[in-house]
Amino acid sequence: MKRYTAQTANPAEIVQELLHGGGAVGISGLFTPEEIAEARAIVMAHSESAAEKVTHFQGAAEDAGKLDLQRRVWNLLAKGAVFSRMASHPVLMDVLRAFLGTEFIMGSIAANRILPGGPGQEPHVDYPYWDFHKPETHPVGLNGSFPMNAQVSVLLDPFTEESGATGYVPGSQRELRYPTAEDRFYDKCERMTGQPGDVALFYGVTWHCAMPNKADHDRSAILIQYLPKWVKPMEDMPAALPQDFLDQASPDMRQLLGLNYPYPEVLDAARAGNTEGRS
Repeated sequence: MKRYTAQTANPAEIVQELLHGGGAVGISGLFTPEEIAEARAIVMAHSESAAEKVTHFQGAAEDAGKLDLQRRVWNLLAKGAVFSRMASHPVLMDVLRAFLGTEFIMGSIAANRILPGGPGQEPHVDYPYWDFHKPETHPVGLNGSFPMNAQVSVLLDPFTEESGATGYVPGSQRELRYPTAEDRFYDKCERMTGQPGDVALFYGVTWHCAMPNKADHDRSAILIQYLPKWVKPMEDMPAALPQDFLDQASPDMRQLLGLNYPYPEVLDAARAGNTEGRS
């Protein structure tokens, strides 16, 4: 995985790596130790209950008894301003504008906490590609020449091979299909390793998965999904946020929440509103 710092993260170079290279990059120096500690404390506080374990791609059936060791925390924007700063960091915004277009949106922001002993996931691709294993649900001749997803993981704990750092197969984003057992994912995969505060940015169609946590510490990260403006988001984030948050949102946050993109809308009502505004 190619690695950059906040100063060397060149958007054009990173876009080429996401599309035509390994499919993932690491970026360090975006967040302070204080920001990481604040985010981690909030995630820990909201994930102590076993009710917070809802996730996806759990893995093998024999791991079903360990699901309480994988926990998600949703609606992070309402849980601390630090998460808004993470989602709209200027370095990430510059890279993502080059990758997904200048009006891209955020599809989800959540925390993933895997406790010691937690199982990994099955190899997969991310929303909106995540049901590529059902090709009949997608249009014939799917146009894969443009990306419809970028994923950002902000590491809150050390991501090592022992702690289950995300596994991925470099170059698999060019396959544009769901991984199968014949692809021998675990024989080919490399790891998105890093230290707290580092960022792993990858193209969501790259084959990847969380690996089992065999360490004596948590393996937690903030997972942020970004999409072109016309892809339906995975989370309805505006509906979960208080009105004062929306009223005070920065221009970048308004864009990320999809507030600048009106569709779908009731066009008769929109036309009536425009007419009233001109009278």
